[in-house]
Amino acid sequence: QVQLAESGGGLVQPGESLRLSCTAPGRIAFSAIMGWYRQAPGMPREFVASVTSGGNIRYADSVEDRFTISRDNAKNTAWLQMDSLKPEDTAVYYCYVKRIVTPTYTYWGQGTQVTVSS
Repeated sequence: QVQLAESGGGLVQPGESLRLSCTAPGRIAFSAIMGWYRQAPGMPREFVASVTSGGNIRYADSVEDRFTISRDNAKNTAWLQMDSLKPEDTAVYYCYVKRIVTPTYTYWGQGTQVTVSS
């Protein structure tokens, strides 16, 4: 069973920042996409941001001006810097690793809670 190590969630007030990290074991992040989805209570899981091993980045429209994703391939680690947090960012954030070339696979982290509330 592949385990992605996630950390960095917590409770913050609106306008504050948090930084999530995600580390993949071994070489599973080699030539793979790393990123995050999030899921609020009663809502479907939604895409947040992703970065390829070559540095191509995508963001959801709702976070593009506030969140920054980065990655260190040598450390098999990605980070999600979340600034200017809003109450609507409250969710469980799930890190993932997805490889779309053979061998293909997708692995998920256990999730970390982010709560934005005054």
